[in-house]
Amino acid sequence: MRKRVLLMISSMRGGGSERQTLLLLRHLDRARFEPHLYVIERAGDLMSEIPGDVSVHAFADVQQPNQLYFPGRILRQQIAHLRELLIEEKIAVVYDRTFAMSLIAAPACQRLGIPRVSTIVSPPERALPLVEKRFVRWKRWRLATAYRQARTVVAVSKIAARSAETFYKLFPDSVIVIPNPVDRDDLLLKSGTSMPRDPDHITMVCVGRMTSEKGHADLIRAVAMTESDWPAGAPPLKLVMVGDGPLRSQLQQLASEQVKRHVIEFVGVEPNPAVRIASADVLVLPSLFEGMPNVVLEAMALGTAVIATRAGGTIELVDQEPTVLWADPGKPLSLASAIREFVSDRDAAILRAEAALRYVRDFHDVNQTTRRIEAWLSS
Repeated sequence: MRKRVLLMISSMRGGGSERQTLLLLRHLDRARFEPHLYVIERAGDLMSEIPGDVSVHAFADVQQPNQLYFPGRILRQQIAHLRELLIEEKIAVVYDRTFAMSLIAAPACQRLGIPRVSTIVSPPERALPLVEKRFVRWKRWRLATAYRQARTVVAVSKIAARSAETFYKLFPDSVIVIPNPVDRDDLLLKSGTSMPRDPDHITMVCVGRMTSEKGHADLIRAVAMTESDWPAGAPPLKLVMVGDGPLRSQLQQLASEQVKRHVIEFVGVEPNPAVRIASADVLVLPSLFEGMPNVVLEAMALGTAVIATRAGGTIELVDQEPTVLWADPGKPLSLASAIREFVSDRDAAILRAEAALRYVRDFHDVNQTTRRIEAWLSS
């Protein structure tokens, strides 16, 4: 008999965790598992990509509107709704991804004795205070309890694992590391209609939600810094910013004020960023911290060169050969230097991209990673 597994994520709006959840929904062995998905709301472009055999359950479907607010009310309703769902659907195991889902899953599963596999996607000492502005100490305590109650806790990088053990006071080496996978075949299919290369510019693409931790302002300042000593004979730079978020208008203003020779385009959210990545000369990730950046894995799988900051789990994306051109997080001057180096030595960039492709094939294969997660779901 197949085991019913419930995957939990807030929505399917297209971030890294949402894409990883979608990969798992697609690749779980249907001979062994019957996948269900729990979301807070049925929102996001990735909703249309959920496999047809996955039952989707949403808290928003039963949430009562215009209720009197008091702290903790919605969380208690979510826990109660999830508990009823677990009983009704006869769920055998829960996979809660992100700390918001762990806060809901832990009390619902604990009372029913349903095992959980929890995933930590970013170093919590940075991520939790950034995302949660209220009751952070209480949520930290509740999350520590939630992770101790889980069958196992998985982190997407070594840095995220060690951070979680320290921040939540978990036992040393108790968090298992399973790096994010990438589905290269799917990416190649999606990028099959990639845009032609721009012969008049060196095209650099940056993909991500426009929030402070992603470092977009540092990138814009770095681009401006390169204008005074751009490599002789090189075409100007065109930076394509893919994504949206609360800082977009500020970033557009910063770009218009500081960048004169190069071009910066803000193209908004795109449901299939693989097309942009595949057609770019280089992808850049200017983040201040990361768990395990999907967008870098996708660029590597597509053969696109990468410039990235040494932020969180990003620095783990290397084995024996150089795969990334590095810069220091939070330092536009370092990022500008890396951009100039890329432009000046394209042969070295090609060698790094080739090594990166070999690396993701060996260490981030989606089928191998799914089998590892399945082992914890079935144990």
